[in-house]
Amino acid sequence: MRRMARCEVCGNDYGMSFEVHAQGAVHVFDCFSCAIHRMAPICEHCRVQIIGQGVEVQGQWFCGAHCARAEGKVGITDRV
Repeated sequence: MRRMARCEVCGNDYGMSFEVHAQGAVHVFDCFSCAIHRMAPICEHCRVQIIGQGVEVQGQWFCGAHCARAEGKVGITDRV
């Protein structure tokens, strides 16, 4: 029988919880939405959680080139 693990975001004890190993830490979640809530970076300009690719500029995260440019970052373009 599989041991249940408690989600670190919502506290749910769930038999199908999963672990995410990142930067030397282990996180336990019961669903992807809790994992996103805890782990997704937040855009420095519009404050949305970045679920897609995002843009990292000088250690700051942005949801896209538009937000990076709005914060004065230059030379940033979205790729299509």
